[in-house]
Amino acid sequence: MNTIQQPIKYFLYIRKSTDEEDRQVLSLEAQLHEAKEFAERECLEIVESFVEKRTAKIPGREFFNAMLNKIEGGLPHSIGILAWAPDRLSRNSVDGGRLIYLLDTGKLAGLKFPTFAFENTPSGKFFLSIALSNAKYYVDNLSENVRRGNKAKLRRGEWPGQKPLGYVYDHRLRNIVPEPKEAKIVKNIFEEFATGKYGLTSISHRLAEFGVKSSNGKPRSNSSICNLLTNELYIGVMRWKGEPFEGSYQPLITKQLFAKAQEVLKERGKPRKTRQKHDFPFVGLFRCSCGAMFTAQYAKGNGGLYRYYRCTRKQGYCAAKYIQEQELARQLFEKSQTIALPTDWAKEMLEYLDNEEKKQAQSMDAFVQEINQKIVVIQDKLDKLLEGYLDNFIDEETYKRKKEKLIQQKITLKGERNFGLGEKNWNEPPHFRKNRVLGFRPAV
Repeated sequence: MNTIQQPIKYFLYIRKSTDEEDRQVLSLEAQLHEAKEFAERECLEIVESFVEKRTAKIPGREFFNAMLNKIEGGLPHSIGILAWAPDRLSRNSVDGGRLIYLLDTGKLAGLKFPTFAFENTPSGKFFLSIALSNAKYYVDNLSENVRRGNKAKLRRGEWPGQKPLGYVYDHRLRNIVPEPKEAKIVKNIFEEFATGKYGLTSISHRLAEFGVKSSNGKPRSNSSICNLLTNELYIGVMRWKGEPFEGSYQPLITKQLFAKAQEVLKERGKPRKTRQKHDFPFVGLFRCSCGAMFTAQYAKGNGGLYRYYRCTRKQGYCAAKYIQEQELARQLFEKSQTIALPTDWAKEMLEYLDNEEKKQAQSMDAFVQEINQKIVVIQDKLDKLLEGYLDNFIDEETYKRKKEKLIQQKITLKGERNFGLGEKNWNEPPHFRKNRVLGFRPAV
């Protein structure tokens, strides 16, 4: 008696990964369109569809596993799988082996691909295993090439990761470069936080005022702010999987400012009581006519808060009245305008300043040259350290530890050199210097 073979019904599986290797693969919509066109052309009945947005490099895909679990559990009809290509089903040996085993046991009746011809025969399963192995090899090889490419970029001082706030990617230079507006924001944030007056939440709201928010439009989380404030990219150190590299791009802040921010971060975790301090700029500078010191205080009036200075009256009774800070500043400014050096002193002082400027320039040249020599020595040590590591004379842990120390020294020296060059290149215009010495204000 002849048995009638049941027609095979199909599960449709489409997948799109966010991984770099899948960027050229058709979108989910395009895969779905092509698969359904193929099903109509081949008269295939699709009974259920599974859509996945996840990499196939490792096992554990939710919808893929759900599909195979249904097949392993047994179905009242013959079942096959329709996918755009074999690599949509698997890019790892576990899932690939699972598919072939289901074919061997007969629980999976067949596979259909618009881009790959497959027959459920020994030779067909052999060629399928080759296709799945090729998909795995492609991923493994690409990952290795990406790793090597990233290491090569890092050794050239180029940042291979996502650009941090304050930078844009320059395709011509193949590296990150400061974005003027964002770079200024980042520097201001570090400077404000380093004062110790602002917490992480305050910094988050400050960034929001500048238009820098999270993806949901809200102020950034404290953990995000902490990551920003501890990001060594801003001082020219690129850390990749724990290993430091020296960046060839322009740092946004000095190492000293970064270190100060780290101190504040550390201190903010310690509970302590602090006495409230007021910022009165003229306290301690002047005495009253009675001989006692001036002090300052706040006072409310006319709907506002005002700053007043007064005699401490430590010498006894004093008839001196209170004076507002704004009025005191005005009187001091007017008094300062009446002060000027005698003309015969001015010429001598101008000559002295000119000579000092020349000496300072010569001294700065020598300083920069000395710094450059130290940088060359450190670079030579880094080169020899790498040679020792490649020749297996030192282990990886020792290599990373010593490299970290040398790179930090090099970054510090570069910061000192840049500061020295900045001091050397800043020259006060002669007419400003002359007016300052003579006690005149330059015309605005």
